[in-house]
Formats: sequence, C-alpha cells, structure tokens
Amino acid sequence: MDGNEVHDRWATRTGAYSPAYYAYYGPNETSELIRETLDRVVSPDADVLELGCSSGRHLAHLQEHGYENLYGVDINDEAFDVMERTYPDLAEAGTFYRAPLEDVVRDVTDDRFDVVYSVETLQHLHPDAEWVFDELIRLTETLLVTAETDAGSEGGSASPAETSVDDGDSSADLHHPGSTIRETRYVDGVPLYVRDWGRIFAERGWIELECDATSLEYHTVRAFRSPSN
Repeated sequence: MDGNEVHDRWATRTGAYSPAYYAYYGPNETSELIRETLDRVVSPDADVLELGCSSGRHLAHLQEHGYENLYGVDINDEAFDVMERTYPDLAEAGTFYRAPLEDVVRDVTDDRFDVVYSVETLQHLHPDAEWVFDELIRLTETLLVTAETDAGSEGGSASPAETSVDDGDSSADLHHPGSTIRETRYVDGVPLYVRDWGRIFAERGWIELECDATSLEYHTVRAFRSPSN
C-alpha cells in the first residue's frame, strides 16, 4: 500500500476509528496523560499542535484545562464537522488544517509551535514520508510528545483490531532503504508501522524526558525536549 492509498483510507474513514467514533468516546486516559505532561513543561498559553486531531477530543481536554492556543491537522474533512457539533468551543477558538500532515509540516516556520504531539497517528506514516520526523523537530520549539505503538518499550501491544498478517506490503515496508520500521501490523487493512520512537528522536538530538509504557494498554507515551531548551 503506497502513501496515497493510506491517505485515502483515513480521509474517508467511517465506523471504527472515525471522527464520530472518537467523539463518541471523548477524552480518555491518554488525554489526561498528555495534559499532565504538558503541565510539567509549558504554560497554558503555549502554542500546541496535534497531528491527526480527528474530531478533537484530546484538544478539547486541553482547552477545558486552560490551554488557549490550540491547533490541529487532520486529513478527514468529517473530523471538523463532527468537532463543530461535539466541541463547538474548540472548533471556534482553535486553528485547524484540513490536509495530510505531510503537506502541513512542509510549510510551517521554524519553532512555530511550543508543543507538538501525536496520538496513534505517526504510526501510520508511510515509509516514504519519514522525512516528516526532521520537519517535526524543526517546527517544534520546546516539547514533542508521541503516544504511539512503540517497538522500543514493553508497551504498545497490538489492540484487538490489529493483526500482523502480511498483505503483501510488509516486507517492502520493512526493507525500505533507511526505514525505521521494526514491524508492520494492520488495522482493518490499513498498515500500522511499529517504530522505536525513543531512538528516532534521540538520534536527532532531542532529550527524552519521560517514557510511560505501563499506564496505557495499546501505546507508549514519550516526551522529548529540544536540546536548545
């Protein structure tokens, strides 16, 4: 499956893991853990960007706890329609990009955001787009947080909807030149690339502040700080 196919799958997602699905369940333990992490490093007036924000449940949790300058990017147009119905205050106050995250990060200026975080989003980034990792550290001034399936910790076990069945693409993904992928799983037929997030950002000079591989069942939360802060 190439990058365009992955984009198409998420852009038209309905049912499980769709914007409506996440709005139905609302903020959760991941929302709380991310907010607690931010509280330890930045103030509520920080500029915060979520990659793959969907209908905004994590951002809504931050807004509820005083964060004012919130941004999100998502490829699924329905995400923002659902946000307007479910989190109208967030939809009105936040700034949102309706596009693939690859398109957005290219155009953002250096150190534009104090905080950038992702929840189960970067794990779907196609091998051809791993240049995004360099863009993320360029546009993040202080704190980068990943809540992703993680090959470098004991957390990040497969969820009930994930399988490791090879659909013909995984060997190509694993052997992509320079790829950071350790394993390819599938979520309803969409590839999930298991990477060692600690190693990815440590190799780029960022300092790992925290790693929680036990509080959440399906992913590990890591927080990285810029070496210049």
